[in-house]
Amino acid sequence: MKFILGKKQHMMQCFADDGSVVPTTVVEAGPLVVTQIKSPDVDGYVAVQVAYEEQKESRATKAHLGHVKKLPGTEKAGAYKHLREFKDIEEMSAGDRITVSAFKKGDIVTVTGISKGKGFQGVVKRHGFHGGPRSHGQKHSEREHGSIGGGLRNKVPKGMRMGGRMGSDRITVKNLEIVGVDVENNQLLIKGAIPGKRGTLVEIIG
Repeated sequence: MKFILGKKQHMMQCFADDGSVVPTTVVEAGPLVVTQIKSPDVDGYVAVQVAYEEQKESRATKAHLGHVKKLPGTEKAGAYKHLREFKDIEEMSAGDRITVSAFKKGDIVTVTGISKGKGFQGVVKRHGFHGGPRSHGQKHSEREHGSIGGGLRNKVPKGMRMGGRMGSDRITVKNLEIVGVDVENNQLLIKGAIPGKRGTLVEIIG
């Protein structure tokens, strides 16, 4: 299984061999450093822990620096902003590096990220309600949700569709195609849109 972490950049258009336009998202991905291998004997499951995006050591905790310093072949501890795990992977060892060269044009990947936050929204935007009729004496309640089904109940049922915080959800988009790999600049060109704003951390699994 191929995997990598990256940051969403901008969208652009590419041209296929037949001249058609392909909407593309640019992702700055990797390089990753494998920091730990989880084993069933010690941890109870199989996984690979990776680190992404170096930062100043002064911004990291001592626990983080001590954990990363155990890497074989490292003279001093590094500091990374992100640590993530990918399960059911065994063919790696601590200290290995993962780059965009693991992917190639035409690969089908799954991208997961945090969607854009939209703040507090009403039921029309959040749930697609149509609102009330513009006649029958309505003045300021065209976009209200209307009755929530009172009567015998003395509380609001769980799952009732109402206004509230919208966005900032973990979204997974499957069956996206890689249309280009730029090894020199650590970039992947992925067909279509992916969740999040510019700079959002995304997980790419192929």
